[in-house]
Amino acid sequence: MTETSEQPYPAGVKLRDVPAGWEGILDPGERILWQGRPDQAFHLRLSQIPMTLFGLFFAGFALFWMVMAARRGGIFWMFGLIHFTAGLAIIFNATYWGTMKRRHTWYTLTDRRAFIATDLPVKGRSLASYAITPETRLTWREEIPGTVYFAREDRRGNKGRSYSVDIGFERIDDSGKVYGLMRKVQRSQAPEAEA
Repeated sequence: MTETSEQPYPAGVKLRDVPAGWEGILDPGERILWQGRPDQAFHLRLSQIPMTLFGLFFAGFALFWMVMAARRGGIFWMFGLIHFTAGLAIIFNATYWGTMKRRHTWYTLTDRRAFIATDLPVKGRSLASYAITPETRLTWREEIPGTVYFAREDRRGNKGRSYSVDIGFERIDDSGKVYGLMRKVQRSQAPEAEA
């Protein structure tokens, strides 16, 4: 890519100083400190087991109903397909959706922000950025692989209920290193560092 006079950076920052693919995304002078991806292995949390069991019961009951309705003849049994499919969707969402989402996610930490990029089937591409400031509450879950949370989002659930979700770099091998880098970013922005 060649430089043009219409580049979004001031005269001192040249386009070649910006990593490929990050043109127009990074602020002038913003540097990438770390990039990585979450663990790609299948993982099922304990909190997902109740929903999985509910999906199995829902799909199982629908299947039982379809078999019993098919014995009577006719096509009435087909109405059970809606419930059977819904049960399978519940099972998929509870067991595999998290793994699939991680397999289509990329993380980047700069000296100012944390980026989470996803490229999910049907949903497409998205890029979210979260400022890392001295006020950012960091939480490090020291597991293998570990997680570093740096934001919370309020979301709407069924029936208008809202709930909060922790946002962060989930299930990364070098979580301790990333947590340390984020603490350095916070310290570099503290008022004492500017004086």
